[in-house]
Amino acid sequence: MHVQTAAIVTAEVPTDAFDFDAVFHAHYRRIARTIFRIIQDPSRAEELAVEVFCKLWRQSSAHRSQCGGWLYRTATRLAIDELRRRSRREKYERWFAFSAPSNDPERAQEAVQQRTRIRTVLATLRPSDAQLVVLRAEGFSYEELARTLNLQPASIGTMLRRAQTAFRKEYVKRYGEA
Repeated sequence: MHVQTAAIVTAEVPTDAFDFDAVFHAHYRRIARTIFRIIQDPSRAEELAVEVFCKLWRQSSAHRSQCGGWLYRTATRLAIDELRRRSRREKYERWFAFSAPSNDPERAQEAVQQRTRIRTVLATLRPSDAQLVVLRAEGFSYEELARTLNLQPASIGTMLRRAQTAFRKEYVKRYGEA
């Protein structure tokens, strides 16, 4: 009798159940790091990473064993949207002189300016191009890019080259040669 009960219990439990905790533990740090590389704000990056997982929790169609691509696409989209919001806010702050002067050393200021320029250029690119550039800078391989962005692996090189060219042209147009 005990054997029958065990068989019934195991038959009722699906073997392909979505393990949210395992997915969270497997991807959270890299998701947060990817977002951080885009927005350069560690606490906001963690907030957005949590938001990515909240979206995953609510999006049952993303509950597949290979949901990593969905997670990274969502993370980069949220980060790029955050850049756009921040860019708009900074523009209004400049218009109304809300920003405080910085006391950073010269090199630190140059680095901040460079990161700001990069984020500004990323915010002007098509979202798909910005995602390719950011994820490649994060160290994603061509195969990881294809899986993450649901693209054909054979077209990644061409698409990445176009995205990098678009980035370079926009950067030169705005700031001149690096």
